[in-house]
Amino acid sequence: MADLRFDGRVAIVTGAGLGLGRAHALELGARGAKVVVSEHTEDSGDSGGEDSGSVEAAEEVAERIRSAGGAAAVSVGDITHEEGAHSLVDTAVNTYGRVDIVVNSAGVLRDRAFRNIGTDEWDTVVGLHLRGTFLVTRAAFGHMRGNGYGRIVNTASPAALFGNFGQTNFAAAKMGVIGLTKTLSIEGARYDITANAIAPLARTPLTEKMFPDFSEALLAPERVSPAVVWLAHEDCETSGEVYSVIGGRVARIFLAEGPGAELGEGTAEDLRDIWPDVNAERPYVIPRDFSEQARKHLGRAAKRGG
Repeated sequence: MADLRFDGRVAIVTGAGLGLGRAHALELGARGAKVVVSEHTEDSGDSGGEDSGSVEAAEEVAERIRSAGGAAAVSVGDITHEEGAHSLVDTAVNTYGRVDIVVNSAGVLRDRAFRNIGTDEWDTVVGLHLRGTFLVTRAAFGHMRGNGYGRIVNTASPAALFGNFGQTNFAAAKMGVIGLTKTLSIEGARYDITANAIAPLARTPLTEKMFPDFSEALLAPERVSPAVVWLAHEDCETSGEVYSVIGGRVARIFLAEGPGAELGEGTAEDLRDIWPDVNAERPYVIPRDFSEQARKHLGRAAKRGG
C-alpha cells in the first residue's frame, strides 16, 4: 500500500520542543507536512510542555525538518491565553496559507497527593493541558471549517481513564480533553473535521524519572508517533475515539454502559438489593453520543410508565 503522505498539508504541533511533540513534528515533517513547531512559554518566561522543551529546542526541531528538505516554522508563546493561541494559528495561516492538522501535545506535571495539592499546582496543569488544548483548537477550528477539512489529535492519558496516585490535577485535565475530543467529533463531522485522542505512555524528559532505564527503547516517543500520523491523515475517517499507545501496542479504549437494572420508583433500599445487577458489565452498549444514550433511557422509562 502507498505511504501515508502529507504533501500540501499544514500541521500545528504543540509541545514540540522535546519528547512526544518533537517526535510527532519530525515524523509529520518527514512525510511532507509543513509543520509549525510550537513551544509553550508562560508569561514569566518559564517553559513547560508535555515534554517541556526550550525555545532553542523548538528551533532545533524546525531546523531538522528543513535540513531534511521539509518546511517548518516556529511559534513560541503562552497558549493558555487567547492571544498566544491565536498567534500560533496565525503563524500557520500567514506562513503557509491554511491549517489542516492540530496535534495538541503541550502539557506539564505538578504531581502531588490530593491532600497536599495547591490551587496553583491545579491551575497550572489544568490550564495547559485542558485550557491550552481548547484555545489552540478553537483558534484553528474556524479555519478548518472554512476549508471543509481538519484533523485534530489530542493527548489524553491512562491516568485520566484509570486514575493514578498523585495526579488528580493531571487526570482531571486529561479527562476533560477526552470530553472535548468527543464533542468536537460531533460538531466537526459535517465539515470533515475529525477529532481523536491518544492515551500514550512514553519515556520523555518530563517522565524519565518514573521509568527504569530498561524502558528507554520500549517507551521511546517515536513509538507513539505512528498513531498520531494515522489519526492525522486524510484517509483516516475515525473520529471521537481514544487509543492507548504504549510500547508499540495500540488499543481502542471505549466508554461503555452496562445492562443496568430497573429501579423505577424504588427506594435506596431497593437499589441496594439490585446493586450487583447495576454493576454488571455485560452485555454493554457504546452510545454514539449523549443524545443516543438519553433517548434509550427515556424510551425505556416511557414504556414502563415513568
